[in-house]
Amino acid sequence: MELLIKQRVFSWTDTYDVCDETGEARYFVKGEFFSLGHKIHIYDKYTGEERGCIAQRLFTLLPTFDIYMGGQMVGTVKKKFTLFTQDYQVDYRGWDVEGDFLGWDYSVTEGCREVMTISKQWLSWGDTYTLSYSNPADELPGLLLVIAIDAANCDHSD
Repeated sequence: MELLIKQRVFSWTDTYDVCDETGEARYFVKGEFFSLGHKIHIYDKYTGEERGCIAQRLFTLLPTFDIYMGGQMVGTVKKKFTLFTQDYQVDYRGWDVEGDFLGWDYSVTEGCREVMTISKQWLSWGDTYTLSYSNPADELPGLLLVIAIDAANCDHSD
């Protein structure tokens, strides 16, 4: 199964459209315009219900983003200090994230099981990511992880 996560180019905030492999809309992602730090909400495209949120921690040396589901903090993505590469400390669902963050090709594993792969499509209008996963229960958590890493990657406070 796949999700296609496409960032809207002409938007004042972090805004993404999320479709499944058939092109059917699944989620809508929208950042808050007036907030201290990034705050990005994930909504169900059909019901309009908020499914999760990414919130930047303030007053941290390196960009740190908390992941929320159902109003509860469930994980954290923190950018590590490196000179020439992008690297993150991920504390989320017991998942390990490895790969080329700068090129946006990485995999997520839990123990010996590959949970998902994430890749960036090149030569597209706006950032476009493909999230491939096998377990439907990993769809929303995987989407939240991609948005959190993208927010940390694009943060200019470091």
